[in-house]
Amino acid sequence: MNRNLVQRTFVVGLSALLLTACGRKNDYKNSSRATGWSINDRDGGFQANTDYKEQEAAPGLVFVEGGTFTMGRVQDDVMYDWNNNPTQQHVQSFYMDETEVTNLMYLEYLDYLKKVFPPTEANYRNIYYGALPDTLVWRNRLGFNETMTENYLRHPAYREYPVVGVSWIQAVEFSNWRTNRYNELLLEREGYTAKGAKYTYDAEATFDTDTYLQAPTLAYGGNDSITRGGRESERREKMNTPRSTNDSDSTAASNIYVQMSDGIISTTKYRLPTEAEWEYAALGLIGLREYNAYRGRKKYPWDGSYTRSGNRRTRGDQLANFKQGAGDYGGIAGWSDDNADITAEIKSYAPNDYGLYDMAGNVSEWVADVYRPIIDDEFNDFNYYRGNVYTKNAINEDGSVKVLTTSEIVYDTLENGKIVARNLPGQILQVPITEDDTYMRTQFTESDNRDYRDGDKQSSRNFQGYDENADRMYDSPINNVSSQDGEMVRNYDKNNNRTTLIDNEVRVYKGGSWRDREYWLDPAQRRYLPQTMATDDIGFRNAMSRVGSKSTSNKTPRN
Repeated sequence: MNRNLVQRTFVVGLSALLLTACGRKNDYKNSSRATGWSINDRDGGFQANTDYKEQEAAPGLVFVEGGTFTMGRVQDDVMYDWNNNPTQQHVQSFYMDETEVTNLMYLEYLDYLKKVFPPTEANYRNIYYGALPDTLVWRNRLGFNETMTENYLRHPAYREYPVVGVSWIQAVEFSNWRTNRYNELLLEREGYTAKGAKYTYDAEATFDTDTYLQAPTLAYGGNDSITRGGRESERREKMNTPRSTNDSDSTAASNIYVQMSDGIISTTKYRLPTEAEWEYAALGLIGLREYNAYRGRKKYPWDGSYTRSGNRRTRGDQLANFKQGAGDYGGIAGWSDDNADITAEIKSYAPNDYGLYDMAGNVSEWVADVYRPIIDDEFNDFNYYRGNVYTKNAINEDGSVKVLTTSEIVYDTLENGKIVARNLPGQILQVPITEDDTYMRTQFTESDNRDYRDGDKQSSRNFQGYDENADRMYDSPINNVSSQDGEMVRNYDKNNNRTTLIDNEVRVYKGGSWRDREYWLDPAQRRYLPQTMATDDIGFRNAMSRVGSKSTSNKTPRN
């Protein structure tokens, strides 16, 4: 063969091979993009979960894809209180309960507390009683409501009705409990804990997610037989880790426990939604792409500007449970146009476009935010939230995290005299961050940021010489509770110079309730109440942050 022809053939073939190699897409699934080393190699090296797809929706939650919207755009402001200043905000994708938390859900929480922390034992009594809803909220000086007072929480006729009589603080504690119980389920399902571990009703061996992730040997009170679960070989197979000939081998031992990088348990927690999240989800803008809806012209969670159905079969029926007029909570006999007088059973009305029920009417709902009259969009317009109090893990002298025992339960006496548990056994003790932790930081400088940029001098980062005895911007009443000779003494602030009810302990609640007129059904409307108080028309639902992509749908990568 001609030598030149051979050379040309070789060059063409090599070029084609190089082009093919260059065009071949390397997904780097099982090799490092940084070093080229193998990932999850059985001979050793870096271990990572390369099969993770996306976040699984936790029980009760539906996906809410984030986006931009006009927060605070109310259609009516008959009170002229300038309580809603329209601002353009962007909310990150998250998950939200499709319904309010029900009596049945809350009773499961109370049952757990009663089994783990028996109220018959003096050192546990306030844990259970501090979580009990206030059933006396139904009483009225000039009304006969004893039926609800005695039956609403526990009678099976009301099991699928939204729980009420729950303060903001109690709602937060329920959310924390729910997170831990869900993660216990995931660990048992994947074989990382012993079967039935979630039914370990032992105050000294309660499970906490943060403790498990940061100090797994201390989870379940350090009971190794529970956290190992007796299925070590299956776990090693899942982690692609060979069985060690030495039981004390550190690499093998570390794979007995789930880590955050495994993506198995939920590191995003059940929590109260922020005000921005709640309002965004209630509007359900995913169903309306028109310019007017995008700019805030949608008045209710449903389409249109009216509260009555225009559907042929249900024409004239109300689309939510609310008070329609003086003495009219549910229409006339034979035609109850909203089919309720007090609260209604969940899913009694059609959901909005996100699949969320009762985002207007039925009960108002607690959200996470501390109340202020103005939303400071000039400082932040992404995932807006006022209420950050940053803490850190307490560390022992030996460098380990401080996990509380039953003798170290931290109780707090609220200004209404109720005693609640702030820290439970098995949890990591949290302490405020210090100046050393924030040195040379620009995005935050203090542990408590609830006051930041709300108008007073103390809110300024550069303010010097702050005096604790100086007049407060928000001159709200200061009630206090003290103990004298074993008796609880409640002292009311009777100062006539108080000018407001606003302080760092008042929280926003959203949405109209069965007690409210149509005016409050607008998702942008906002009210506030002290976080220790409860009523017969305020409930709550949980949310959970989404990690990873903005959308759950698979999209073609952008060039």
